[in-house]
Amino acid sequence: MSNEQQQDATEMSQPVQYLTFTLDGEAFATEITKVREVLEYTEVTRVPRTPDFMQGVINLRGNVVPVIDLRLQFGMSVCENTVDTCIIIIEVNIDGHTTVLGALADSVQEVIELRKDQMEPAPTLGTRVSNKFIQAMGKTHDDRFIIVLDMDNVFSLEQIHQVENTSVAGGCANDDEAA
Repeated sequence: MSNEQQQDATEMSQPVQYLTFTLDGEAFATEITKVREVLEYTEVTRVPRTPDFMQGVINLRGNVVPVIDLRLQFGMSVCENTVDTCIIIIEVNIDGHTTVLGALADSVQEVIELRKDQMEPAPTLGTRVSNKFIQAMGKTHDDRFIIVLDMDNVFSLEQIHQVENTSVAGGCANDDEAA
C-alpha cells in the first residue's frame, strides 16, 4: 500500500466530532470545532430594522453576540421557545473573517463522531434546507441520517455584514443605556 493510500485509509477511519441539534423535528449537526459553547435560552434583545432571521442580540460576558433563528434562515415555521430551546455559540468564517454568532436551536442532542465513510453527498431533492448549506448527510450506526451543516455557508457575506452592523449598533445602544 502506498503512502497516499495509507493516508486516505487513515482519513476515512479518523472520526470527526459533531454537535447534533434539532430544528422542527429534523436532526442537524455542525463540526464541534465551530462551537464555542451551548447556552440555555435567554432573553434576546430585539434590534429594530434587522432581517427576519435575526432574533436580536445577547450579552455574552460583556460582548454583544447576534442571535440568528436557524428555522427562519432555512424557511421553516417559527415556533414558541420551550425549556429545550438553546443558543449555540458558533464561529463562522466568511472570506477569511471570523464572526461569533448565536444560533437558535429547538434542542441540542449530543456530540457524535462520524467518519468520512459515514458521509453521503447531500441529496438534490427532498430536504427543506438548501444544498448550499449542507456539507453532507451523516449516517449514524442506527441508520439515521443527520444533516451536517456547513456553517460557513449558512449565512451569506451580506447577511454577516448585517449581523456585524447590528452588533456594533447593539453595543452602542447598550453603552448609551449605561451612561
